[in-house]
Amino acid sequence: MNYMQSFIEASESLLANKMRSGLTVLGIIIGVAAVIAVLAIGNGTQASILGEIQGVGTNLLFVTPGGAEEVTNPKPLTLSDADALADPFSAPSIEGVAPVLNGRVEVTFAGESKSTPVIGVTPDYESVRNVGLSEGVFFTQTDLSGRSSIVLLGTEVAKELFDRKYGLVGEKVRIEGQPFRVIGVLEEKGGSAMGSEDDQILVPMTTAQTRLLQRSTPNAVDVIYVQAVDSDAVPQASLEISQILSARHRTAIGAEDFSVLTQQDFLDLASTITGVLTIFLGGIAAISLLVGGIGIMNIMMVSVVERTREIGLRKALGARRVDILSQFLIESSLLSLLGGFIGILLGWALSMIVEQIAAGSGTPIIPVMSLDAVLLAVLFSAAIGIFFGLYPANRASTLEPVEALRYE
Repeated sequence: MNYMQSFIEASESLLANKMRSGLTVLGIIIGVAAVIAVLAIGNGTQASILGEIQGVGTNLLFVTPGGAEEVTNPKPLTLSDADALADPFSAPSIEGVAPVLNGRVEVTFAGESKSTPVIGVTPDYESVRNVGLSEGVFFTQTDLSGRSSIVLLGTEVAKELFDRKYGLVGEKVRIEGQPFRVIGVLEEKGGSAMGSEDDQILVPMTTAQTRLLQRSTPNAVDVIYVQAVDSDAVPQASLEISQILSARHRTAIGAEDFSVLTQQDFLDLASTITGVLTIFLGGIAAISLLVGGIGIMNIMMVSVVERTREIGLRKALGARRVDILSQFLIESSLLSLLGGFIGILLGWALSMIVEQIAAGSGTPIIPVMSLDAVLLAVLFSAAIGIFFGLYPANRASTLEPVEALRYE
């Protein structure tokens, strides 16, 4: 059997019906492009989210209210809890502690207004969260004790209210109708898949508690950021946090009314969520490949019927069953492979378009087209061509020469 001759004959047959061949591969093109684009965008989104989490710091822990479901009347986290965690004798593995209050407020200036997240923080927040300032100074203990009406603006907030990001120290804004003096502007960090850190403002913790974000429990906080002495000390720091808070809240082991999360917990959770989402969307996109394969099968069946007399003549002249079978299989494989290669290029183009759209919206996502995804698309498209071309090819190869020649 001459495979080169079969390849040439299959190519000539497909070129003789260009329009039909083009419409047939369209389903494969769309399917492969969708799979490639979804996987590339999904991998890019996952890399972006994991990068943001890793950028927070390898030695940072997050303590949040709420823990075991069986706990009744759980106690909220308080400033006293944060002070206990900051005790170097009780928790030698902990270097810094920064409790925060979170909320959302309306900030106005000269007729311009913006709804933005507000965070009530202590002076330790600067070092624990590695906060940088493009101008001005951070809060001091005096500001905290005096419940000062001062604020640090994110660059996005500053740009929208003042139409500039510099020269804002000393300006006055109103937060929920109350006057606050700007003492600095946060360093620009840009948008990410997890949102923009530039769209926020910081105020002293005591100011937030008394004037902006009142809570039913005195001195309650929403989150306590804990900085371990180094990344190797994170497990020991987590154990010390659990022991201290369990003793303060009087909870049994395994029934804590708080949660201690490490960076690895967030990495694992983010990887699981983005991975499942990518597989789910990729599976949906792969359905179009199945539709494309059915289209190939349909066209090959039509081709068998149209070329019945040709098949009979070839078999009468000595063509074997395997020769007929290989020709039709090669035709279906060529259709699917052609669609696969074009689909890869289209999928790459779609990924680049999504990247530009994401960058324009302030949430940069860099699609990652892996070699595994490309090889999977090519092999899968070839498998579809063989699978859906097998029945028509087998039907063509089993035609009896006499009956085929008599076919009208």
